[in-house]
Amino acid sequence: MSIGTTQIGRVSISRLLLGGNPFSGFSHQTPELDRQMVSYYTAARIKETMRQAEALGVDTFLGRCDRHITRVLMEYREEGGTIQWFAQTCPEYTTVARSIANAVNGGAQACYLHGGQMDFWLAQGQMDCVPDAIAQIRDAGLQAGVAGHNPQVFEWAEEHLDVDFYMCAYYNPSHRDQHAEHIAGVPERFAAEDREAMVRTIKHLGAPVIHYKVLAAGRHEPRAAFAFVAENLRPQDAVCIGVYTKDQPKMLEEDLHLLAQCLQVT
Repeated sequence: MSIGTTQIGRVSISRLLLGGNPFSGFSHQTPELDRQMVSYYTAARIKETMRQAEALGVDTFLGRCDRHITRVLMEYREEGGTIQWFAQTCPEYTTVARSIANAVNGGAQACYLHGGQMDFWLAQGQMDCVPDAIAQIRDAGLQAGVAGHNPQVFEWAEEHLDVDFYMCAYYNPSHRDQHAEHIAGVPERFAAEDREAMVRTIKHLGAPVIHYKVLAAGRHEPRAAFAFVAENLRPQDAVCIGVYTKDQPKMLEEDLHLLAQCLQVT
């Protein structure tokens, strides 16, 4: 069952995308679950999940451009995999340029500025660096985007940037006003009003949007969550989900079918 494709700049992508947070141990639940994800997602299991995704028509992966992910992607392609990669910059790197170089060397089709980094720059009044970072991504031949958890990031971007896509989180679980990186174990808040605020913002954005954190990091019942997504997914938009398949080997297939069903109803 397919939910079709959309266009990000020069790149055609499936409307359901595979997210990489579980592969890197970001559960957004507990440090214990973070460690379980890291232990479970060996390189072999990550590659098997990517193969499952491609078999289902999910043709694009969103993940960090660190050495771990770029190495796994290199192995995957050497074994015949063709999944596209939208690379997320890494806030722990000293410069954005290093992330972009990793994305290029790893064969990415696009690169987007990390959501926590964008939230942090906004809070610190440091958004002057963003246009140059977008220009660096474009100069590298990649489609360029920004992510964020705070709707004000995208309101600013609409006025100051020319990007190919946005990555809009439905929730703002831990504000990044003082640090860009996610800190494991910090209490996180998944509030309905944050989701409502973000989808109101999405309606007015000029570029395609990739909706993410739509399942509230596993806190929501999938059918209800995807029904909400279907009500707010514009024709040019896509949705990104991460999967933890240890106890549910067919999670990605089941989520795809649920989303497809919800889109047919709306």
